[in-house]
Amino acid sequence: MSKKRRRYSREFKVEAIRLVREEHMKPTQVARDLGIAESSLNRWVAADREKASPDGSPTPEERSEIRQLRRRVRELEMEREILKKAAAFFAREIK
Repeated sequence: MSKKRRRYSREFKVEAIRLVREEHMKPTQVARDLGIAESSLNRWVAADREKASPDGSPTPEERSEIRQLRRRVRELEMEREILKKAAAFFAREIK
């Protein structure tokens, strides 16, 4: 007896992809929770990524996230420099 191929609605696929991409859940866990094959979910995610950015360039959401992360890196680098200078200053005071 052959298995009947299951069909999933577009909404179902979109939600599964969202869980992987935006909620940063592991595809294995999402597939298990939703009762689908992990290979199917991986294909959906790959197709969505390709559709969103066929030339490999970042999507608008990814560009926004990149800008935020770069801003945060600059802030952390400035904080680190301030702490290094403060440590050097206090090290001189102790001597």
